[in-house]
Amino acid sequence: MQRDTNRLSRLMRISWDIQRKRKYNTRSRALTAAWAILNNEEVTVHYLVRKLNHNKPVQYKTLGQFALFNQ
Repeated sequence: MQRDTNRLSRLMRISWDIQRKRKYNTRSRALTAAWAILNNEEVTVHYLVRKLNHNKPVQYKTLGQFALFNQ
């Protein structure tokens, strides 16, 4: 149960962030986008890198290092 609660709270936190920053009209669109981010590992890593870099552009050679996380 604790594990599900953590996953759902993470999902809600990401969806609130998406809704606030991207100005989605509805809550369901933000939840759908957050669900897609959490279910796809490559997108999750890219989202976290962008968030931790404060939306600054990431160098092209750094993008190739994402494959290290998929092994």
